[in-house]
Amino acid sequence: MGNAKSSAMSKEILEDLKLNTKFSEDELAQWYENFQKQCPSGRITPDEFKKIYERFFPESDAASYAQHVFRSFDTNDDGTLDFKEYIIALHMTSTGKTERKLEWAFSLFDVDKNGYITKSEVGEICQAIFKLIPKEAQEDLPEDANTAEKRADKLWSYFNKKDNERLAEGEFIQGVLDNEDAIHLIQYEPKK
Repeated sequence: MGNAKSSAMSKEILEDLKLNTKFSEDELAQWYENFQKQCPSGRITPDEFKKIYERFFPESDAASYAQHVFRSFDTNDDGTLDFKEYIIALHMTSTGKTERKLEWAFSLFDVDKNGYITKSEVGEICQAIFKLIPKEAQEDLPEDANTAEKRADKLWSYFNKKDNERLAEGEFIQGVLDNEDAIHLIQYEPKK
């Protein structure tokens, strides 16, 4: 039955996804079937993606973060996410190795997609992440990270860069790996 379902997906995409993710053929077939039900056009638009994020963060303003995440997942820059982009994004953010997740995080922070991160881009993404944090949870944050600006300044300080310098992907990954607290500044996970 898995083969019957996956036959709707091109064999090339199926093989590529099996090779580049930890998902089995049956799992991919199930994901594909669900994706087709949710997105009959075979594509997720930025607005649909934003609605998905709003469901994950109902007490927060998820719009700007969703916009940045969408941009980082839309690897072919066509303004939509196809099934392959969706699955690779899902894999990288949920089951991937730490370094792969940090590669994705770099693409999230690289707003202009020029291969470098600036302090301004760090500020923009920290602002979007901060909007995900509900007001009552913001009150519990440490003093040096209780505003978007403080979080951006603190994160940037881990990279030993001047305000006008830029950061390459390897420097970003190493900086986060070397500073345990940095990982908490580049993401927000609601308490369950």
